[in-house]
Amino acid sequence: MTTTAAPGAQALAHEWIKFRSVRSTVWTAVATAVLPVLGAVFVATSGSLQSDDTVLGGSLTLSVVAQMLAAVVGALVVTGEYSSGTIRTTFAARPRRSGVLAAKAVLVAGVMYVLALASCTLAYLVGDALLPEGRYAQGEPLPALFGIAASFAVAAVLGLAVGTLVRHSAGAVTTVIGLLLLPSLFGPLFGDAERWIAGLSPTAALEKLTQTSDAAAASVGSLGPWPSLLLVAGYTTALMLGALVLLRRRDV
Repeated sequence: MTTTAAPGAQALAHEWIKFRSVRSTVWTAVATAVLPVLGAVFVATSGSLQSDDTVLGGSLTLSVVAQMLAAVVGALVVTGEYSSGTIRTTFAARPRRSGVLAAKAVLVAGVMYVLALASCTLAYLVGDALLPEGRYAQGEPLPALFGIAASFAVAAVLGLAVGTLVRHSAGAVTTVIGLLLLPSLFGPLFGDAERWIAGLSPTAALEKLTQTSDAAAASVGSLGPWPSLLLVAGYTTALMLGALVLLRRRDV
């Protein structure tokens, strides 16, 4: 007696094969995992941690850069197929485009969540071991580390949505990094609304979750870390739905 895998499982398996066979996505994912740990070592050994910072926040100094790379991974997962032309083969084999996009979203979210959780947890443990005991506030790593990993997953799905809309690697990478950075850069131009504009960025939610001293309300918004993460997840979902609608209307 033979069994056939469910279509969703098959689609996910195919996406995983494509993911690990493309060097650009693999190496960017590796860099995403390595950066937080390197940042923890650098901060601890350089003595650059501010007195009002936490062990958790200081150890995850480079997590913001790593989150940007997670978003780039999400974009490359789809733009790489458009660049090589294999997207036509993918849609020919699986005409249900919503299933293809859903499989890509589940894959990048899952991979980035696992990588970020392992990497950021290790970074915190390394920082805690290397920093002088009792000199800095510890912070609250749990459940924050789970939220931090979730912010990486959301950023990756945001990158996937942008990549689906733009279809070109350079344009998609530029756009998604802009979405991560521009709210905090242009927030001061909006006066009293700065805290709300700045809080729209996934990096703002990440900084709140890491409990860094840089996460002031004026620069990253006045929402708490978990509501901020939910807000980012909400508009990322909306952008994914928009990308799906456009994907269905296009010839390719």
